[in-house]
Amino acid sequence: MSSKGKILVVDDDRLVLATVSHGLAQAGYEVIDADNGDDAILLAREHRPDLALLDIRMEGKSGFDVAAYLREYCQVPFMFLSAFSDDQTARQVEALGAVAYLVKPLDIGQILPTVDAAFARLRRAEPPRAASAAAVPERPREGGDPLGDVVALAAGVLMHRYSLSRTQALERLQRQAQAENRSLPAYAERVVDAVELLAGSG
Repeated sequence: MSSKGKILVVDDDRLVLATVSHGLAQAGYEVIDADNGDDAILLAREHRPDLALLDIRMEGKSGFDVAAYLREYCQVPFMFLSAFSDDQTARQVEALGAVAYLVKPLDIGQILPTVDAAFARLRRAEPPRAASAAAVPERPREGGDPLGDVVALAAGVLMHRYSLSRTQALERLQRQAQAENRSLPAYAERVVDAVELLAGSG
């Protein structure tokens, strides 16, 4: 059975980590887990998850630190699972652009619908596979896609053109960006501009 998507789960409470990871795996997701922020960042760089579920208060790097890294360097969308629901925490969650914010205690039955909805939104952000090769979707409005607008669009172009999964397309973009010594967003911009040029001349 193919995976519904790859999820990074981060929580310094081993019981919560095991429970959430097992529940998501049972629901058909591929799960990578970490019990601290430093390991989470290393695993995110290595495995390029489609989504991250982050605890907020942890020793060392907090969930906010991990989220900021995922957003800036990996273009991975994230949601928070936290026991804290005060106004300051809520403002930080909103400022970072989290997909969702769930307050503990939680069981997997409450988490799964939110995860499924997040993946549905991510899939909707991709260009339809039936579109012609030259067709280019409108660029999402700023803040429209948790992955990063241009990166998500460029990944969608590669997915359609080469029949890749979302993760494979993002990995391919990352490799090509590194080969040209460019940032991922800068390389993605080039891909999208090139396709728009082809579409305009067709």
